[in-house]
Amino acid sequence: MPVVAVIGASPDRRKFGNKAVRAFAEAGYTVLPITPSHAEIEGHRAYASVAEAPGTIDMATVYVPPDVGLTLLDGIADRGVGEVWLNPGAESPALRARAEALGLRPIEACSIVGLGRRPSDF
Repeated sequence: MPVVAVIGASPDRRKFGNKAVRAFAEAGYTVLPITPSHAEIEGHRAYASVAEAPGTIDMATVYVPPDVGLTLLDGIADRGVGEVWLNPGAESPALRARAEALGLRPIEACSIVGLGRRPSDF
């Protein structure tokens, strides 16, 4: 079962950081919500950072502003997460360049659509 870190996970079901938690869980992923503000999102234990999350992480999907994302990329790279989805609003040329410099594979697209679903389904 693949493991995804949802960075910027939210308990607000209207936010994409929540929709992604639900979409990936429904698709069979092990979901690791990443947020320093909450202990649990949609029944999944949340972690304050990627560094605190257990085990191997196959991919990360980012739902934070680009300036915040820039501060998190080193930690994502340190964990060996190769594939990083930069969702609409989370991407920037500087973020993409830094991700590539760290050896990450940034994908600038909606990760929920990447699952073959629509955010409006959630």
